Amino acid sequence: MKFREKIKKDPSEKKEKKTSFKEKIKGSFNKKYIKNGSYSMVISAVFIAAVVVINMIVGAVPSKYSEIDVSDQKIFSIGDQTKKFLKKLDKDVTIYQVAASGSEDEIIKKLLQKYEDASDHITVKQKDPVVNPKFTSEYTDEQLTANSLIVECGERSKIVDYNDIYETSVDYNTYSYNTTGFDGEGQITGAISYVTSEDLPILYTLDGHGEKELDSVIREDIEKANMEIKTLNLLTEESVPEDAACLMINSPASDISIEEKDAILSYLENGGKAMIFSDYTEESMDNFDAVLENYGVKRAEGIVIEKDAQHYAMQTPYYLVPTVNNAEPVTSFFSSGYFVLAPYAQGIQKTDSVRDTVTIESLLTTSDSAYSKVNVKGESLEKADEDIEGPFDIGVSITETLDDEKKTQIIYYSTANLMDSQINQAVAGGNEQMIMESLNWMCSSEGKETISIPSKSLEISRLTLTAYDVSFWKICVMGLIPGFFLIAGFCIWLKRRKA
Repeated sequence: MKFREKIKKDPSEKKEKKTSFKEKIKGSFNKKYIKNGSYSMVISAVFIAAVVVINMIVGAVPSKYSEIDVSDQKIFSIGDQTKKFLKKLDKDVTIYQVAASGSEDEIIKKLLQKYEDASDHITVKQKDPVVNPKFTSEYTDEQLTANSLIVECGERSKIVDYNDIYETSVDYNTYSYNTTGFDGEGQITGAISYVTSEDLPILYTLDGHGEKELDSVIREDIEKANMEIKTLNLLTEESVPEDAACLMINSPASDISIEEKDAILSYLENGGKAMIFSDYTEESMDNFDAVLENYGVKRAEGIVIEKDAQHYAMQTPYYLVPTVNNAEPVTSFFSSGYFVLAPYAQGIQKTDSVRDTVTIESLLTTSDSAYSKVNVKGESLEKADEDIEGPFDIGVSITETLDDEKKTQIIYYSTANLMDSQINQAVAGGNEQMIMESLNWMCSSEGKETISIPSKSLEISRLTLTAYDVSFWKICVMGLIPGFFLIAGFCIWLKRRKA
């Protein structure tokens, strides 16, 4: 009986448990895990929307804020000199990158974006020579290399060839070309300066006394600063031309004449500018020295020898590494942290009597322990009784404000070896930067804006070590470090032996 009742009861129970398909779906949405899943989907959708919005905002932010240049030489960035120059820019400039769509040089493209971000007066456009085959003919008859630039301001324009932006050298072992430098900033900034300047400065170099030739690197920098270089023979010209922005006297091997001295002084005393280099010579240089002494400086006899190991390099006490001072002509260079290498320099001394209107600033100075070796042909570099006590200046700037509001400006460096390419490379271009900054300081003083940005090397940078640094690391590598491991090893051996 119980069994039959159980049999009869089971079908009714099954009937009670039956539910419709609609109710099953409805019930499933009430389950906890579905609720959690819906919450996760909503959070994911909000997150994706937030990422999209953030990307849109970042995309609208100028590249100077959204991109960081991590390259060693900062080839994607513009330097402080260019930034200052662009802040003063008051004319609209258009830069065309001539390249087929999709084949633009990305480094140049990103650099141009930095210029556009830095000034509202800069506009960058890309021109496809396939789409616009006659565009370049409006500016030049020559065939332009892909990714060359055309810089335009009003009716003035200048072409920056792609081959001038990337510097190359030949590897004679493999007979292949290697890219050694990137001069994008220098070429572009120079081109902008050219098209926005109506009156370009002229640099006259004195000739006729065995002067040194301008080093090719310095010459290229001067031309990149849009200065025209002309030679000047004062024996025929009799005076410095009125259109001279600056007179350069580059280490004459023989003395100038009295007439030339008078012509140079007449030019300077009427607000002229001069950059003067000299080297040690046994020749009598009375007239040349008279020009310097008229402005309160003179050359010490002999060449400077350094006793402070932190102020000379290459284990050679006359390869001076002078202290760079924070003076107006080299303010930016002072803060850059570069070294200057000045071989075979003479000491510059200030005279006791000089006009009150003349101001002399030290650009480069030796240490207090330096002295000038009078007998340069002697076998010993040790200090003798006849030698002259230091310290000395190696470079000075001289200014004199005149009655008619004109200003005389002179930069004097007592060794022309500062301009030597090999010496310059030993300090990673430090000499070049200092010389060009001090030259620009003079030539830009009358409203003629000149600027020259050195090329950025893509080769391995040389490490500049003073004699002190060499000795310090030699002691560390050959003495302290091996000694530390030797003592540590002995202590471990002794501990194990006692165990």
